[in-house]
Amino acid sequence: MAHDLTTFPRLPLGHWPTPLDDCPRLAGALGLHRVLVKRDDVSGLGVGGNKLRKLEFLLGAAVAGGVRQVITFGALQTNHGRQTAAACARLGLRCDLVLTRDVPRSGEAYERSGNMALHRVFGANIHLRADEHEVAQTVRELTAEAAEQGRPVATIPVGGSNATGVLGYVAATAELLDQLGTAGITPDRVVVPVGSAGTAAGVALGLEGHPARLDAACVSRTAAESRANITRLATEAAELLGAPAPALRTLHVDDRAVGPGYGIPTPQVWEALTLFARTEGITLDPVYTGKAAAYLVAAARSGEIGADETVVFLHTGGLPGLFAYVPELTAEFDA
Repeated sequence: MAHDLTTFPRLPLGHWPTPLDDCPRLAGALGLHRVLVKRDDVSGLGVGGNKLRKLEFLLGAAVAGGVRQVITFGALQTNHGRQTAAACARLGLRCDLVLTRDVPRSGEAYERSGNMALHRVFGANIHLRADEHEVAQTVRELTAEAAEQGRPVATIPVGGSNATGVLGYVAATAELLDQLGTAGITPDRVVVPVGSAGTAAGVALGLEGHPARLDAACVSRTAAESRANITRLATEAAELLGAPAPALRTLHVDDRAVGPGYGIPTPQVWEALTLFARTEGITLDPVYTGKAAAYLVAAARSGEIGADETVVFLHTGGLPGLFAYVPELTAEFDA
């Protein structure tokens, strides 16, 4: 179903359309008819990634409202925080990242490299906090300071995942379907990582009425929790668009690749990451795309994905985060 997004404020932040790569060596390794990778990892600003699509609408609304400061949240290695910092740098906005230790990781690599280094490179003010209570207190303090200084401020949720942010992947799905249609390709299935659920919700809403199955591979929460979040966000975005609530009949949510929890890669993640790299030269990250790829590999090998299927894998980015896991990566490849 096509949606009119022209009435919403939007800022150009990414390089669109992103490539849709045909990956025959990956397909052969998985025993599938065809695998295509939608390369939102090479979307441009701030080392690229899926959050740019959400930020075009989120920051579009913020700038239209006169905002001069943005506050957002995440774990230390948040891709969303890095891309928000880069977008704010381009737009001349102050950016405050309120970060918590949601992942049981420490050490020089995790705490100082990868996205943590880039947060600083892009000029964000970083506030490290222990828990949600401290996060809330920090937001109150930052908001009060901004009010005292006459600086309008906007708060963006984790992952940019609200109804406005979802519009970014409604637009992305229209772009993807246009690319597929131009190439004469009919996909059987689209695979997407699901964390804060905004990306998956946008794809689900954009695919509403299309026969392709949408496989949302969880990276943190259970399948039931993730499905509830996707449904809520897709419904809220549909309401924003003046469209009917989506039925989501082709949405399937799977949590087999989550492992011990968010940000904790499993052996299957490293295997999938290696497979993408050594068949197609495509780099995944161990937090989001690595887990979605681990799902894809497992489902292909088990026969759940048919050998005659055409699969689109949505690459949401996250490359800088790979460097935060250098100790684990080194141990895996040394082994």
